[in-house]
Amino acid sequence: MSSHDTPVVAKSQAQFEYDRHHNAVHMRKQVINFAIMIFLTFIAFAVVAAGFSKYFIAPFVLLLAGVQVVLQLYAFMHLEDKKTHFGGVIAFFMWMGILIAFTFFLAFLTIIWW
Repeated sequence: MSSHDTPVVAKSQAQFEYDRHHNAVHMRKQVINFAIMIFLTFIAFAVVAAGFSKYFIAPFVLLLAGVQVVLQLYAFMHLEDKKTHFGGVIAFFMWMGILIAFTFFLAFLTIIWW
């Protein structure tokens, strides 16, 4: 067997069905999250096109962007998987990033409104 050969392991019918179901559920989650993100983007464009006040548009669009960031981290970066070895470390940095972003967001609102 050379270093480039891939060993072939036969799956049982039960393992095949489990993998098929797991993949279908995972793909369904991916598609739903993608649809939600497209919908949130549509809402952001609609709010801007509707001509609302800039004091409403800026925080609202930033809020929608924050929701999309969380969705992307959990869905496309596979942070929803509980089996991640660095799950605690990743969660810590994610929450610290959210805290820092929220602090800057509050500072941004303070500058705009005063």
